[in-house]
Amino acid sequence: MAQGLSLLMAASFDSALTAPAVARNRDPILAVLREVLAAPGTVLEIASGSGEHAVHFASALPQLVWQPTDPDAQARRSIAAHAAQARLPNLLPPLELDAAAAVWPVTQADAVVSINMIHIAPWAAAEGLLAGAARLLPAGSPLYLYGPYREHGRHTAPSNAAFDESLRARDPAWACVTSTRSWRSPRGTGLRYSVPSRCRRTT
Repeated sequence: MAQGLSLLMAASFDSALTAPAVARNRDPILAVLREVLAAPGTVLEIASGSGEHAVHFASALPQLVWQPTDPDAQARRSIAAHAAQARLPNLLPPLELDAAAAVWPVTQADAVVSINMIHIAPWAAAEGLLAGAARLLPAGSPLYLYGPYREHGRHTAPSNAAFDESLRARDPAWACVTSTRSWRSPRGTGLRYSVPSRCRRTT
């Protein structure tokens, strides 16, 4: 994930990283999260990257406790730097968490959020994300995923097709996945596909 992080972010002052895409997508994502995460609770964010999304969402959704995580030490320093500037009481310190790991440092959450991860990580990370969410989430709780997906094997925009080509050129393990593949693996997680960027645990 450290290589993917370097592709998307530029360093700024005091260890805080900035990702240009955040300014473009944070408000459309927030509009969906307001509907999906209406009830108070704890949100576990997987692969929080720079931490800018975490600060934006924690500020806009004060009824939620936001737990950012990332496997990369540089990213965690950035998250901590942004959090220190924001001083939000509902934004927790970042945790080291590898989505592919069989054991996570969190044992319970009311929702899991992952933004722009599975296309810049080995597929084992996506499988681990689904398995981990299934372990943590109560029945009916949301796992919200955001990213560039293919629908029925086709890209939804020319820009996504170009992005997919650039990802594959950098690392053959990276790609914009077809959305239905994400929810079918691994088997037995109890996750039910809902819309292209959301699924819910039902059992």
